[in-house]
Amino acid sequence: AIARYPVDTNRIYLTGLSMGGIGTLDLAIRYPQRFAAIVPIAFRSEPGWDVCALTDIPMWAFHGALDPIIPLANAQSVISALITCGGTPTFTVYPDLYHDSWTKTYNTPAIYDWLLTHSR
Repeated sequence: AIARYPVDTNRIYLTGLSMGGIGTLDLAIRYPQRFAAIVPIAFRSEPGWDVCALTDIPMWAFHGALDPIIPLANAQSVISALITCGGTPTFTVYPDLYHDSWTKTYNTPAIYDWLLTHSR
């Protein structure tokens, strides 16, 4: 897409939900210089991932407190590890939501305004 379209490479954002939220973290860890900001939703990490690679990437993460598919504790451990590394993620937990925390997130205009405040 970058080669074919006039992409502003300083404003590439990454988001995904559930398995895509996990993929968001994976891609950002692998290519930390590529993304201006990331928004993982209903996510967790995998053993051995270097979450500290995300320290300099602005992150606003979302999760449902009642999620039975990916328990909140799994997402919270990513956020805690990132804070320990010196990162400053924003983490929104919806107290009344289960796994589908993406509908509310993607229907919130503030997330798009937040993304547009970030560039590499």
